[in-house]
Amino acid sequence: MVRVVLSNPMLAVTGSAKELDVTATNFRQLTLRLIDQWPALAELIDSSAVAIDGQIYQDAFAEPLQEQSEVFFMPRIEGG
Repeated sequence: MVRVVLSNPMLAVTGSAKELDVTATNFRQLTLRLIDQWPALAELIDSSAVAIDGQIYQDAFAEPLQEQSEVFFMPRIEGG
């Protein structure tokens, strides 16, 4: 299973569930499973950056996941 760590803003939606184990083979499948369980996460996922196995992505839509992958959601940092 993929280990998922949610950002603090997501905790209000998930009832304080910070770490989850999710079965998924790619990032899109993982997000769809999270949104199925907590529909309000959709907007927060769209506005988040994500780190998969230590690599940060602004858009990880098609990224594959391995059985032992770790996915961290983080607020995006915008610069100017």
